[in-house]
Amino acid sequence: MAPSATTNEASGGMPDVAALVAKYGEEKAKRLRSDGLDQYVELQEATSSRLSSLGQDPWVDHAALNSQPSNIKDGDDIKVLVLGAGFGGILHAVHLTELGLDPNDIRVVDTAGGWGGTWYWNRYPGLMCDVESAMYLPLLEETGYVPKHKFSYGFEIRDYLNQVAEKWKIHDKGVFRTKINSLDWKDENKRWHTSLTQNRGPNADALTFNVTAQFVIIAKGVLNFPKAPKFPGIEDFKGDIIHTARWNYDVTGGSPTDWTLSKLKGKKVAIVGTGATAIQCAPQLAEWADQLYVIQRTPSAVHPRGQGPTDPEEWKKITAERGWWHARNKNYLGTISGEPGIENLINDAWSNLKAYKYLVGGPHDKPVTMEDIPNHIGYALAIDAPDMECVRKRVEDTVTKDTATAEALKPWYPSWCKRPCFHDDYLPMFNRPNVTLLDTNGKGVDSVTPTGLVVSGKEYDVDVVVLSTGFRSPIKNNGDPSFMANMTVTGRNGTLLKKWETTGPATLHGVLTHSFPNFFLTGPAQSGAGANFGYTQEVTSRHSAYIITEALKRAESPALATVEVSPEAEGEWTMQIMMRAAWSSPVGVCTPSYLNGEGQLASQEEMMKAAQGAPYALGMNAFAKVAEAWREEGSMKGVTVS
Repeated sequence: MAPSATTNEASGGMPDVAALVAKYGEEKAKRLRSDGLDQYVELQEATSSRLSSLGQDPWVDHAALNSQPSNIKDGDDIKVLVLGAGFGGILHAVHLTELGLDPNDIRVVDTAGGWGGTWYWNRYPGLMCDVESAMYLPLLEETGYVPKHKFSYGFEIRDYLNQVAEKWKIHDKGVFRTKINSLDWKDENKRWHTSLTQNRGPNADALTFNVTAQFVIIAKGVLNFPKAPKFPGIEDFKGDIIHTARWNYDVTGGSPTDWTLSKLKGKKVAIVGTGATAIQCAPQLAEWADQLYVIQRTPSAVHPRGQGPTDPEEWKKITAERGWWHARNKNYLGTISGEPGIENLINDAWSNLKAYKYLVGGPHDKPVTMEDIPNHIGYALAIDAPDMECVRKRVEDTVTKDTATAEALKPWYPSWCKRPCFHDDYLPMFNRPNVTLLDTNGKGVDSVTPTGLVVSGKEYDVDVVVLSTGFRSPIKNNGDPSFMANMTVTGRNGTLLKKWETTGPATLHGVLTHSFPNFFLTGPAQSGAGANFGYTQEVTSRHSAYIITEALKRAESPALATVEVSPEAEGEWTMQIMMRAAWSSPVGVCTPSYLNGEGQLASQEEMMKAAQGAPYALGMNAFAKVAEAWREEGSMKGVTVS
């Protein structure tokens, strides 16, 4: 058993920060690779047909969509064009209509075949949210909906979002199977000239058309494009391959609402990856496969979840007072951010993490200076150590089949380095006789053969490979929103990509950027961040909806209304972000992941640009107050309406 690196008996049981730094550094070093993000290939760009075929939409009903009358056509002029039919796109459309915009003036574009965003694409067995349903599902107070479980399952969330679209009369405003190729601003008519391509199915030609839009909102989300490691030999594998972001129930049996994976009986299955998705999916595979190999490069920190049906009496207490949904989210986010004097009303594993604030922001009196950074990191590690020691102790107490497996499952990094995981069945799964952990000591899979996988020099025969290997890193190209949406955006002075690459992210409140009029972003760069990304979208969507509707009210000619942030206001907000960016310096301790570009080293200049894209370091609640105060002041300070 590895010695504890978190406490020092000589100092009365206090965390031994020096030992932690050494242990974390050792684990980080063994995972660093010279190819960084290039070790992966996105499914849509893969030259291997085995991988590229996994990127197709398995859920779309082309015949049904083709039979419906089109709600957009070549030459249309649209008042508000929204990219993204997930939480962000839906909330922007809802809040715009609440402020008086006619739903007929809105179109929501998405490459998916329906509403839901990540909940449209992800339908793997075991899928559920990891934030309490009472806070995670948007607009609960307005709809009166009661979630069925403490943590809603994926199919319920997808159904609920369709109900929301129906209630706010935007259900028929979705332009699905459609990609925005380019956006070009033209001052002469105050419009975004937009090129789109619609996939009509395998038996029909794609449709390309051009429209104009007065306002454009990029509600693209964060994790959109599934990726896979560049495994040598994958093209020759004779078995089935599945990516968790595009599950294939024809291979496993079952359906998105019935996880009876009967076709896995008698088969050997390997799941590659042990992140937040695999934590939920693997126990379902273990129930049905004869043999499950769990291939791990870096273990997740797995906390208890406490899943169960919604208690009607508890629900009455939660929803007793008007404004309960916002109040509950503020309590949750405030607790995680370490706001003083807050009673933790949620009291779950996530809200009890004391150091997650170093990723999402929290109260601090003055900015962290370069000289402060070593002590700042040391303090962060010290307050985090007990929580991570509890995680490792839980592994030890739960996984009793053999000590080697238990030791390999212990995470050696701070809690803010990877999305924390919560599950009641994942760790006990390793006590099953048909489950084997293949820990790669940070290296990953060696190669693929026609009949299996080679891990740490040994070949394992498998019938089915499940890739739980994530998505394009959201920090690539400094997190440029146009790159993250696979499109080109050209404003008055060039492309958005060029601006992000040349000077780094620059916005007002994370939603407006100079020289791109009537163009709205949705964070998390330069806006608030929190454990519940849905609430971030709630806050930014209300902010953008206010700006758009106020511009339409204040302009002499609403049809030509233009709103743009001044360079001075953009610079002032960016400076506020930069001044406090060192608050998140403890992230530098982390093992490689999609959050830090797989640990790739960057120049000082590139690090400064990346720092500009940090979230508001005082926390989500503080950011929401700034945005609300700006609206209440009423002058739209720093923004020109013409």
